Amino acid sequence: MLRLPDFQYHAPRTVEEAVALKVKHGANAAFVAGGTDLLPNMKRRIRKCGHLVDVSHIDELRSAGAFEGGLRLGAAVSLEEAASNEAVRTVCPAYAEAALLVATPTIRRMGTVGGNLCLDTRCLFYNQSYEWRKGIDFCMKADGTICRVAESSPKCIAVSSSDTAPVALAAGATIELCGPGGKRAVSADSFYLGDGIDYMAKKEDELLTALVIPDQTGAQSAYVKVRARGSIDFPVIGVAVWMRRRSSDAPVEDARVVLGAVFPDPREVPAAAEALIGRALDAESIRDAADAAFRAAKPVDNTDGALSWRKEMIRVSTKRALERLGSAR
Repeated sequence: MLRLPDFQYHAPRTVEEAVALKVKHGANAAFVAGGTDLLPNMKRRIRKCGHLVDVSHIDELRSAGAFEGGLRLGAAVSLEEAASNEAVRTVCPAYAEAALLVATPTIRRMGTVGGNLCLDTRCLFYNQSYEWRKGIDFCMKADGTICRVAESSPKCIAVSSSDTAPVALAAGATIELCGPGGKRAVSADSFYLGDGIDYMAKKEDELLTALVIPDQTGAQSAYVKVRARGSIDFPVIGVAVWMRRRSSDAPVEDARVVLGAVFPDPREVPAAAEALIGRALDAESIRDAADAAFRAAKPVDNTDGALSWRKEMIRVSTKRALERLGSAR
């Protein structure tokens, strides 16, 4: 049995108090809400934290609701609450779908909006016990110097396995942060950095406070997840699609296709969107967009499934997501 190391627990009641505690204890402290990612990593001795700053009871982070065609989701809102929220399901169906596909009901009741956006990148050589990792002389992401997936790689290529992050990018969302220097907002497409170790633009002493999805009037969105089992598992492939058109028969005016669980960041495929814009959403345009996503994807051997199968499933998943939008009225 893997046991948690000793730590000191803190329960601040305001964002400012939480940030002050993080600044005080520095790298030896971590923010925690649901803990569904952090605590297993502490058990594996991947994360070393002597202080846990629990933000799950801060009222400011617990609210969720619609505004002027958009959504604001506090970071401590549970994934289960987000998935069942009528405003979320109406304004951005893809976010509700993605949240509902995370793990299991128990984990979704614990896991949070902010936690899933900040989900640590994953790799077969990293998400193991300390003894297992020691047996291979560790890896670049934790305690070692070499990427075990690609030993010549100058940086870690662990994958982003968040279900909700691709949707945030596709919907043009903004991520709100608060640190000792005050509050700031970062666009979702700038938040993820494409490095398996330094994978997000959030500073060490900043707290993610909210996800803001802008006006979705006239927009459609969908999320398709591929995983080894029908529940529990992280995505082997995730595809979020988003588009705007005046009616179900009108040409696509704007579109985004974002891939998850392929790169160290959720990544937009502009070529897939270009295959849709200005065209009717029909079998031909869907096929062209799916082919573009397939060509752009370069999965590596750091998660479940053969590489050729994972690459083909990107095409299949993109096609399924777009067909879902095509059948929606």
